[in-house]
Amino acid sequence: MLNISHNQLNKSVDLKKFKSGQRIFNSRYYKYFNRFLLASAIIIGFILFLPWTQNISGNGNVTTLSLDQRPQTIQSPIPGRIEKWYVSEGNFVAKGDTIMQISEIKSEYFDPDLVKRTAEQRSSKAQSVGSYEEKVKALDRQIAALLNERGLKLEQAKNKLLQSKLKVKSDSIDFEAAKTNIAIAQSKYNRTATLKEEGFKATKDVEDARLKLQETEAKLISQENKLLASRNEIINARVEISRVNAMYADKISKAQSDKYTAQSSQFDTEAQVSKLDNAYSNYQMRNDLRFVRAPYDGYINRAIRGGIGQTFKEGENLVGIMPANVDLAVETYVAPIDLPLINIGEKVRVQFDGWPAMIFSGWPDISYGTYGAKVVAVENFISPNGKFRVLLAPDEDTQAWPEAIRAGSGAYTMALLEDVPIWFELWRQLNGFPPNYYQPKASANTKTK
Repeated sequence: MLNISHNQLNKSVDLKKFKSGQRIFNSRYYKYFNRFLLASAIIIGFILFLPWTQNISGNGNVTTLSLDQRPQTIQSPIPGRIEKWYVSEGNFVAKGDTIMQISEIKSEYFDPDLVKRTAEQRSSKAQSVGSYEEKVKALDRQIAALLNERGLKLEQAKNKLLQSKLKVKSDSIDFEAAKTNIAIAQSKYNRTATLKEEGFKATKDVEDARLKLQETEAKLISQENKLLASRNEIINARVEISRVNAMYADKISKAQSDKYTAQSSQFDTEAQVSKLDNAYSNYQMRNDLRFVRAPYDGYINRAIRGGIGQTFKEGENLVGIMPANVDLAVETYVAPIDLPLINIGEKVRVQFDGWPAMIFSGWPDISYGTYGAKVVAVENFISPNGKFRVLLAPDEDTQAWPEAIRAGSGAYTMALLEDVPIWFELWRQLNGFPPNYYQPKASANTKTK
């Protein structure tokens, strides 16, 4: 008692009369109390040197290990109107099962025979391509015939040119002979005229020689005319060759122009056929998109767009689906200061919401209700909550996770680090120091190798 008041109770009341007072003011009481304090100090000192497993705690939720097993919503790539539902919420659907039927809301797709008519248009255009191909072949045959005919005509004109050249050669020989004859006739005439003047020839002989000279001169002129005509025939033959080349070049060019026009029309029609093929395939696929099907085996979670006759835009969420067979995992978040302590393969203990647990964070072996996990991925960029995301998978070496766990439920995680004495952990916590830098043995061995 502090004896603050001037009216002291121990002087007016004898406390030893009471049983509790007798026990307290007994000299043996202090001996027991000292023993108690000594035993407590020994126990506390022993406890302070017990091993304590440092850990990093975090909160997260259950998810799936594979990206293709995550819950998702089903959208329609085309706008439409809901016509019929084939499932209800909670139903199991196999991959490819029809979930709902929709109808078109765009006027260009209202025709129920759109695919059939497009196929007919494509068939007609394909026949036009065949007609153009036959026209091109016919023009190729026409061009070949013109080339053959031009060769024959040119050969004929060249033969005529050769004949004209030979005729010129013959006429030139005759012309030279005529020149020789006129020289002889002139000499004979001069000789006869001289003999007449000397009286050896009669006048009749001189006149005969003059007549012969004139006839020879006429023949020379005639032969010269023939030679000029033959040379003119050579020129005409060359002109004929040029005319044949020009005429058939024009005909062949016209046929080739028609051929190229036909080929251009053929290529244009083939492009139209290809475009119709594309449209036909698109219309077929669009007809198939009128039935919304399940992408995998799973359960229908919730109909986002319910009822009949509701319209929606392309890409709008229609129904949610959850895969039937999933590999569960836990995503948790750690503070940036603890991120260097998280390594791939790190052992983690997980407590799931809804499962009773008794947790001793420093003694995971005696904790109850926690399950083993290991780190399989660490996010490289900070999350919006200011922490880093860590993905945990079940640890095959420990107890299996409960089968009733569902994706989205909460989880509390503890990443197990180095074992230290309890006094060291208390000292670290009081000073606000981070846990000791720790690497799993598997990671250390991997780096050593």
